[in-house]
Amino acid sequence: MNGMEPIEVVAKFDPQGNVVPQQFTWQGNSYPVESIGRRWVDGTGQHILVMIPNGKVFELVYAPLEGHWYLGQSADRRAIA
Repeated sequence: MNGMEPIEVVAKFDPQGNVVPQQFTWQGNSYPVESIGRRWVDGTGQHILVMIPNGKVFELVYAPLEGHWYLGQSADRRAIA
């Protein structure tokens, strides 16, 4: 997808059918999802803001028609230390 980087995500579905990311892999590193914030849907898919243990926030985008995950443009792409 334009401007978004494909990533690998481990997720589950809650009883209401909402996708719940558990961890994601970006640039060869796996990051556990500590908490989930705001969600919204647009033409590219379902956007989910997640926080990892060091407090950085990432935007994960699930494109259900493709079955793929992406790292959104608003993600905190600074080096993770």
